[in-house]
Amino acid sequence: MLKLGRAQGVAIAAAIQRDIPIHEYAPLKIKMAITGNGSASKEQVAGMLRRLLNITENEMPHFLDATDALGAAYCHFMQMGRPESQVHFKGWKDFVNKNQQRVCKPPFES
Repeated sequence: MLKLGRAQGVAIAAAIQRDIPIHEYAPLKIKMAITGNGSASKEQVAGMLRRLLNITENEMPHFLDATDALGAAYCHFMQMGRPESQVHFKGWKDFVNKNQQRVCKPPFES
């Protein structure tokens, strides 16, 4: 744990020195973003990443720490690449009311 903390500190210091933005996500948030279940196992996260990113069995990292890093990167991509994910709705009706341009009307309505 101490070695991991030191490595994290060095990485953060290097990023700050180069004006690289730093983003941190709790393991629960990463698991939720990938599997929809905050208590998912590392194996479940790895399996879902494989499906989401179309990674073959041979191409998938063998160490779960590597898939954890991939999961953090994918979580960040989802958070940054989809700004609408920051908007919260009270339900489907609320979503439809606030997103009329995204809703297709059935052909029989005028």
